[in-house]
Amino acid sequence: MRNLIEMNKTGISTETLMKILDHSSDEIFVLDKNRRIIYVNNVSERHYGLKPSDIIGKYNEDLVSKGYWGPSIIPIVMKEKVPVTIRQTTCIGAELITTAIPILNNENEIELIVTTSHEQNFINLYISAEEKNGEAKETHSISENIITNNEKMENLIKYCKKVAQVDTTILIQGESGTGKSVLASYIHKLSHRKNAPFLAINCAAIPEELLESELFGYSQGAFTGANRGGKIGLLEAADQGTIFLDEIGEISPKIQAKLLQVIQERQFLPVGGTEVKTVDIRIIAATNQNLLQMVENKQFREDLYYRLNVIELKLPPLRERKEDIVPLIYYFLNKCNQKYQTSHIISQEALDILAGYSWPGNVRQLENVIERLVVTCDGVIQASDLPDIILQNTKPKLPHSSPVSLDLAVQEYEKELVVNSYKKHKSSRKVAADLNISQTKASRLIRKYCQDLDQDL
Repeated sequence: MRNLIEMNKTGISTETLMKILDHSSDEIFVLDKNRRIIYVNNVSERHYGLKPSDIIGKYNEDLVSKGYWGPSIIPIVMKEKVPVTIRQTTCIGAELITTAIPILNNENEIELIVTTSHEQNFINLYISAEEKNGEAKETHSISENIITNNEKMENLIKYCKKVAQVDTTILIQGESGTGKSVLASYIHKLSHRKNAPFLAINCAAIPEELLESELFGYSQGAFTGANRGGKIGLLEAADQGTIFLDEIGEISPKIQAKLLQVIQERQFLPVGGTEVKTVDIRIIAATNQNLLQMVENKQFREDLYYRLNVIELKLPPLRERKEDIVPLIYYFLNKCNQKYQTSHIISQEALDILAGYSWPGNVRQLENVIERLVVTCDGVIQASDLPDIILQNTKPKLPHSSPVSLDLAVQEYEKELVVNSYKKHKSSRKVAADLNISQTKASRLIRKYCQDLDQDL
C-alpha cells in the first residue's frame, strides 16, 4: 500500500505537508482498505472532542458504533467505489457535510479512502447521497447519547443500558449539575416505556403544600381555589411512562409515606379524593444529598430509601471527568451557535484554561459559561473573555510538548503569573504588590518575560 505522503509529488516535506493539513479548516480523514484510520488532522477535536491520537489506529465502525458520528459514509464508498457526499451529525452536535473519495489501485480495488468534512453552518450547497443507499438513511440524534470519553462514565452508560430493560426503581446520586435528569431521560428512552410520557419534577423547587397536589392531583373542592372538576397529578399523567423525582431528599414525611404506597401497591389517593387511583409507572429518583445519613438522622424513611435504591447510579462530578470537558465545550458551543445563529470559535488558550478549571457547578455551570461567552463575545472567544472566577481559580497548564522538568515547570508557572499580573496592572510596583515580591524582583521578571508584551500593549 502506498503511503499517503508518497503520493505527494511536489517535493514538499512530510513535516510541511502535515502542518498544511493540520491548518486546514476542514476535517481530513484517511482510511486504509480495512477501514482503519491512518491519519486525521486536528479539526477532529472540534468535531468530536477527540485528539488525532485518540482516533488514529482505530476502525471506522468502532467509532461509529460508539456514536461519535453518523451515519457512516464508508460502507457506501466501499460498495460504490465512487465519491460520495452525505450529511452527518457528531456526538457533540456538529452538523457536517462529508465527502469521501476512494483511491483505487491498478486493479480497481480500493487502497485508501480520503474524507473531508466541513460544518454545514458555513456552506449553502451540498450534494446528498442519502437516497443512493439505505445505509445512509439512519438517523443520529445527540439527545439519545451522553457525551463522554471517561471510562467511569462509559461503564455507567453500559450499566444503564442493562437496567433500562427492567422496571425497577432507580436512585441516581450526584452533585448538582452533573446531569442526573439527562441520565434519567436516557434510561427512559432505552426502556420499553420510551413511547410513553417522561415527566420530571424538582421536589425542592415547589413548596411542600403544593408538591402533594402536583404529584398526586386533587379532587373537586379539595381546597380553596382548586380547579372545578379537580386536576390529575404528575403520577397519573405519567401512566405507562416514567416519572423522574429530582431532589427526592426534600420531600416531607407525609409525601414520603404516599410515595412508598405508590411504589409498593401502584396506588394512591388524590388530595381530597375518595377514589383510589392505580398507575403503571417507573420511578427514577435523584439526590445530591446523603440519603443514608438522612435515614440515620430520622429525616428520611428507611423503607422508602431501600425501595428507591434498588438500583443505585452514581454520577461522577465533572472534575473527575477531565477528558469530557473539551468535548462538552464544543457541544455547548455548537448548541449555542445554532440557538443564536452565530459562528463563534474558541481560542486554544481559552480552551486550555477552561479544561484546567475544577467546575464546582459541574456540567450545568460549563453550559452556562459557554452560553454567556457566545452571547457576550465577538467571533473568537479569547482567554481574556473568560469569567474572573475561572481565570483566578485555574491551574496553569504546561504545553504537552514540554519536557518533564521541575525547573521548567517552576519557570513556566512563574512566567504565567508575571505575565497575567503585568497585563492587568501595567506597572512593576503593582505587580510587586500583587505577587508579594519586591519591586526590584518584579522589574527583573517583567524584563525577562514581558518584552514582547510591551510591544503589543
